[in-house]
Amino acid sequence: MKDNLPEKGAIVQRDRESYAIAPHLPGGVVDPDTLMKIAEVAKKYGAAALKATSAQRIAIVGLKEEDLDNVWADLGIKPGAAIGLCVRSIKICPGTTFCKQAKQDSLGLGLKLDEKYHGMPMPSKLKIGVSGCPNSCAEPAIKDIGIMGTAKGYNLMVGGSAAATPRLADVVAKGLSEEEVLDVVEKILTYYKNSGTKKRLGKFIDGMGLEEFKAQVGL
Repeated sequence: MKDNLPEKGAIVQRDRESYAIAPHLPGGVVDPDTLMKIAEVAKKYGAAALKATSAQRIAIVGLKEEDLDNVWADLGIKPGAAIGLCVRSIKICPGTTFCKQAKQDSLGLGLKLDEKYHGMPMPSKLKIGVSGCPNSCAEPAIKDIGIMGTAKGYNLMVGGSAAATPRLADVVAKGLSEEEVLDVVEKILTYYKNSGTKKRLGKFIDGMGLEEFKAQVGL
């Protein structure tokens, strides 16, 4: 029985014969030429479907194992970190770049986080959401690290999850600047990565207590 092929960025499908891949599209923002290339490659290799994912990627579904290397070569795009113990998706709303509701430049901040952390090994899977306003289109309250723009800066929350046992994130800081957000996220991820735990961030925080966690990361 076939399984995932993480070295090829491929996830085995229900038939246990075909695979899906998800090219990395930071923030889900893509230009027309890249979108056309994805469609052309999918058609060339007989993909069953293209699927817009909740992580702002476009998955190419139903590929043969023997075609995977050529598919990636033709795409010329890095794989998205869709599996494994690492920083998975960084979900980003359009922010002040495009959206009239936005209070902060979530797209700019989210892309900086994506460039630095996407795919970085972690004790468990870790997801980040960056929203430009309290409408929370990037779902920061159910992300391991959630960042929400307000008129007074960014609010930062930790420990959210939409897993089998959902957990709402705890707000640990308010009114942060972009630079302060970047500094706090770095402290959180460094501490978590070196903690020795194998738990997801929310369960790790529950085990030690929120106030102790805040003290350890300097909040």
